[in-house]
Amino acid sequence: MTLHQHRPLTLTYATSSTGLNLERWGEGTPVVLVHGSLAFGAEEWTAQQPLTDWGFQLTVYDRRGYGHNAGPAGEDFLADADDIVDLLGDGAHIVGHSYGGLGAMLAAARCPEATLSLTLLEAPAVGFALDNNEWCQLIDDVTAVWSTDIDDRDWVVAFLTAVGSDPADFPAEFLDAALDLVPVFRRGRPFHEAVVPYAQLAAADFPKLVVSGGHHGGFDTMCADLARFIGGSHAVIEGAGHEIQFVGEPLNDRLIELWTTGR
Repeated sequence: MTLHQHRPLTLTYATSSTGLNLERWGEGTPVVLVHGSLAFGAEEWTAQQPLTDWGFQLTVYDRRGYGHNAGPAGEDFLADADDIVDLLGDGAHIVGHSYGGLGAMLAAARCPEATLSLTLLEAPAVGFALDNNEWCQLIDDVTAVWSTDIDDRDWVVAFLTAVGSDPADFPAEFLDAALDLVPVFRRGRPFHEAVVPYAQLAAADFPKLVVSGGHHGGFDTMCADLARFIGGSHAVIEGAGHEIQFVGEPLNDRLIELWTTGR
């Protein structure tokens, strides 16, 4: 079967043991998909639905502070890690995008025995590529935007620009939806405060894949350095900027390869 021969999707709604509302797409080997900032789970991973045709069950959820799991606090990679550990169960593949990749790394390091593989889509590993001017400038720009007191719409545009995306590439409805999420992000635990046990990830024997979007030299260099340090592979998948999952099939093909061959 190819990814073009997509069967009707089996969809179930559930609640985790910690009260997290979630959706499960398909049936088979578990996969936990962790979205990034200014986004919702189901919307971020729609292009990955064809993966269910290969015998994988995708767990999709809104991180704490977002959508169905909204709360008074901002996003927090420590809370994300707790939720991902719970969702891993007896074992699952993990895919984390951007800020969601921080919680994914923390959970995988905490529970390597339950992590079937770890895929990181431009997760901000700030301790790497510090000799790369583009990456260091990106960190400085995003950190500055985080605390800038400007109109929310201007803030969204500034943030997207800082991470190497062109706001003009996003439909107006995306920017409108992102406005409601700005408080979640701005109240959250800043990404540059994450202390990730990279050595534990390197020591773990599950397969690892780090993906960059080919849209920003700093991201590409950081992802390559991170992959090399933790003993994983690095892939560049172009076409959607920072929102790598939106490319669909090119990423899906690479995930199938990782999940079925361990490479």
